[in-house]
Formats: sequence, structure tokens, C-alpha cells
Amino acid sequence: MIKVSVFYPNEEGKKFNMAYYLSKHGAILKEKLGDALKGLAVEQGLGGAKPGSPPTYIAMGHMYFDSVEAFQTAFGPHAASIMGDIPNFTDIQPTTQISEVKL
Repeated sequence: MIKVSVFYPNEEGKKFNMAYYLSKHGAILKEKLGDALKGLAVEQGLGGAKPGSPPTYIAMGHMYFDSVEAFQTAFGPHAASIMGDIPNFTDIQPTTQISEVKL
């Protein structure tokens, strides 16, 4: 299994609409990626390692797929519409990582 993680850095002066991300963007992902999407998780940053420090990421989204190929096949045809929705909930430039789930 692989996990595609999208990180939204906590940058001063930037916006992130969590309600939209959860209700609208999540629904778009589920609709477009279909059965290839095995799971979806969203995290909201609360703080950093030092007590009282801000979180490194304001939000993180995680999508699970059987393989990199399954992700690419499902995401490719819908990349423009999925990526095109980003300005509707944030002005942050996200970072993406693909990982192999080990545990």
C-alpha cells in the first residue's frame, strides 16, 4: 500500500478553509479517484514540538492506494480538476510526498 500525502505549510498571512477542504475537496477526491482510493485522512495541525509553538503544517491530507500505478492511473485523468480546486480553500503552495506504508 502507498500513501500520497499533501502538506500545507503553516505560513503567516496565508488562508486555509478547513470546512471547505473536508466537505467539498474531499468529496471531489472520492468522486474522481473512485475505487482506487482505499482511504482518506485529514489532519489539522495544532502545534509544534515545543509547547506553545505553531504547527509546521496547518493541514495534511493523506490518500491511500494499492500501488503508485493505481494512484497515477486514477489521478492522471482528473489532475487538472483536482488541482484546480485548491484555490477554493487555500493560497498555500502544497508539497506532496508518496510513501510506502510499512506498518
